[in-house]
Amino acid sequence: MRDLIESIRGEYERYKALGEGAVAQVRDAELSQPGPNGGNSLAVICWHLSGNLKSRFTDFLTSDGEKPWRDREAEFDDRAVSRAEFLATWEEGWRVLLAALDGLTDANLNDTITIRGHAHTVHEALHRSVAHAAYHVGQMVYVAKGLRGDAWQSLSIPRGQSQSYVPRGPRG
Repeated sequence: MRDLIESIRGEYERYKALGEGAVAQVRDAELSQPGPNGGNSLAVICWHLSGNLKSRFTDFLTSDGEKPWRDREAEFDDRAVSRAEFLATWEEGWRVLLAALDGLTDANLNDTITIRGHAHTVHEALHRSVAHAAYHVGQMVYVAKGLRGDAWQSLSIPRGQSQSYVPRGPRG
């Protein structure tokens, strides 16, 4: 049975799509431009999220989620990247995550894994990771929206259009 795993996967995929929608709206040079007040660029956020996903989900059930080969500090280094480099790094992290999810069933949710030497159930680790991904994708949307200004195209219900999304009918 994979009902819960598929639900969690759906949330990851939703955030992946939001990040991609934000990145699609920026110019190539803007991928490396710092965020507001010297904050992280889209490239820095991408490198960090990808590094986290690769570390946590490589050998997910059998090794500590903080791999010795990960250089977390370097993920936050300023970098100038091409769109191709950005997208390759982005996809690499998500590919590792989604492959790990493919190997799970709902029966694995109470298994125990470790992250930085601390025990977590699989469901705790997955919820923690979804929240981490959502946090950073939200940052990406914020940075991209700031970079695009008036040219920004909403990734959800555009401001002033909420009424057109009100459910109609008996199931309301």
